[in-house]
Amino acid sequence: MCYEGAMAADRSLEGQVALVTGGGKGIGRAIALDLAARGARLLVTGRDERALGETVGEIAHGGGQARHLAGDVRAEGHAAAAVARALETWGRLDVAVANAGVTGTTRMGQAGALPRARAIVETNLLGAYYTFDAAAAAMKGAGRLVAISSVLGKVGAPGQAAYCASKAGLHGLVRAIALEVGPRQITCNAVCPGWVDTEMARGRIEELAAGAGKAYDVARRDAAREVPIGRFVHVEEVAGLVAFLCSPAGAAITGQAVSICGGSTAFGG
Repeated sequence: MCYEGAMAADRSLEGQVALVTGGGKGIGRAIALDLAARGARLLVTGRDERALGETVGEIAHGGGQARHLAGDVRAEGHAAAAVARALETWGRLDVAVANAGVTGTTRMGQAGALPRARAIVETNLLGAYYTFDAAAAAMKGAGRLVAISSVLGKVGAPGQAAYCASKAGLHGLVRAIALEVGPRQITCNAVCPGWVDTEMARGRIEELAAGAGKAYDVARRDAAREVPIGRFVHVEEVAGLVAFLCSPAGAAITGQAVSICGGSTAFGG
């Protein structure tokens, strides 16, 4: 669903303010566009300022309001600065989506893998912690905290120890935060996509193809065949689930890690 088409969607987030990390591309971009289509004003962050500008421009073209702030979620002060920007601009914060994430192969005993593993954990897990910490402190009424996890937070994969650990850590994070902020009517959940057609997924398939000596198209087809519904999940489908959790209809859902994977986790978790 393109942004222009999404403008016909419900306006359940009218007047609210949402922060989306990693909002310049992929799933984060789709989430930002969907939330804006439902009436939210957006503060998007990420490391690629040009991509962030494109997201903001598309929201503005559709009649929405958005700002961006370039930075790295691993920096302790970045989340606080993003929240401050939202408050300065619109005076409130209602939704925070911790989407920024990285992946990479980190095999046990692999030379040079530790710095990569540290970057994965710091980005995926600590980045979400910093985001939720700053956002929850700024929320004055009911609010929504959503982390973008992965099915690999529920099942394992060889060579993905750091990534799996970081995503599984998000599930513990949202459960604990949900209990802490629930009395304030703030919910906290994780969304766990399987294969989604994004730049990150394409990079992973290239790795799998190279390791198996296959052409990219063959490796992608094989990956899709392993999904019970026979295809990758679309970014718009992930965005729609996030929007539902952020809407009034999702007010009683908290502390959960919800899969959107075409049935992939039915095999193992």
